[in-house]
Amino acid sequence: MTPNKENFIKAIYELGGDETVISNKDLVHALSISAASVTEMNARLLREKLISHIPYQGVKLTPSGKRVAHQLIRKHRIWEVFLAEKLGYDWDEVHADADLLEHASSDLLIERLNVFLGEPKFDPHGGVIPNKDGSIPETIKYPLIDVNVGEQFKIKEVDDQEDFLNYLLEKDIQLGNSYHLINIEPFEGPLTLESPEGSQIVIGHKAALKIFVDYTL
Repeated sequence: MTPNKENFIKAIYELGGDETVISNKDLVHALSISAASVTEMNARLLREKLISHIPYQGVKLTPSGKRVAHQLIRKHRIWEVFLAEKLGYDWDEVHADADLLEHASSDLLIERLNVFLGEPKFDPHGGVIPNKDGSIPETIKYPLIDVNVGEQFKIKEVDDQEDFLNYLLEKDIQLGNSYHLINIEPFEGPLTLESPEGSQIVIGHKAALKIFVDYTL
């Protein structure tokens, strides 16, 4: 499969196309390509039965398409672990190079790399690594915004966008650390967290939607 096809399938998946219908307009925006290119790629993936098409609405991944997407994510996240653990990349640096490496990696290379790394379960951002067969292991996590004031929680996963990761670094919010939620301002206002050292950290409501936690501690 070509890198263009792989990127297209992954874009559908990341837009939620494993569960909902994704419009051509959304794909044009996500991939920065023309509407004609989206139509052409949709036709190719339809022939290969990797997507289904709903007239006047858009496309959705078939079970075969989902497996392809999960296998791509597996490659990507295993490379992210390697870059972070073995080459010293920070969590805001791994994404771009992992994007390049996932397309150039055979299944054999990924499985050898997976064993070399000790068969990791999560990437540097806390994202679960799909199984070899494309299935997704079950994990327990909740949006930070669901936590009640006074509860303790542990950071399990964060959105992997570079600007958001930089925001978390500035706030000194780290994966795996436990915090207390001590206040939420009304009307989607900011949240105040207490760090393990006792310092207070204020984050925006939108940021809290991109942080996933375990508060069954």
